Amino acid sequence: MKHSENLVARFSETIDAFKTFIADKAKQDTFEKMVALLVESYKNGGRLYIAGNGGSAADAQHMAAEFVCRLGKDRDSIPAEALTTDTSVITSIGNDYGFEKIFSRQLHGKMNKDDVFLAITTSGASPNIIDALKFCHERDFFSMVLTGKDGGKAAQLAGICLVANGGQTSVIQELHLAIEHALCSCVENELYP
Repeated sequence: MKHSENLVARFSETIDAFKTFIADKAKQDTFEKMVALLVESYKNGGRLYIAGNGGSAADAQHMAAEFVCRLGKDRDSIPAEALTTDTSVITSIGNDYGFEKIFSRQLHGKMNKDDVFLAITTSGASPNIIDALKFCHERDFFSMVLTGKDGGKAAQLAGICLVANGGQTSVIQELHLAIEHALCSCVENELYP
């Protein structure tokens, strides 16, 4: 197979996943709920905390940057924080309490009733994401998850779950990034019309 054929095959798989996703009314309704929750949180003085592992950790940082800096227009900063960036905090929690606690322990010290936690996990099974969602669930804090496949255990714990279809992790991640940009764009437009 030529490299260009591989490229076309990968693009085709991603395009098919996008088409399937946008044709699903239930997914559109879930996205609407996510936007409404974030807008309400921000109007009440809340902030967004985001976490994931690997590529999803990079997504968390990317998304926080879009909220804090800007996506499509000049406007005030919108508070958001990736829980994946402070290596001293992450390694101390991992060392003292275990890797599965690196996000929940941070949420315990930061999160308030008007804040929102967004988990990003392609499998829906990451132990540290599950633990953070359990923390939110036990305290009635707002939580959302972007996931893939069947949603995994994360789908059962999050207040709102949006599953990106796709057979490969890379395709799910590509949909997640588009969803993350759309979330930021919609919140930005609602708060700064």
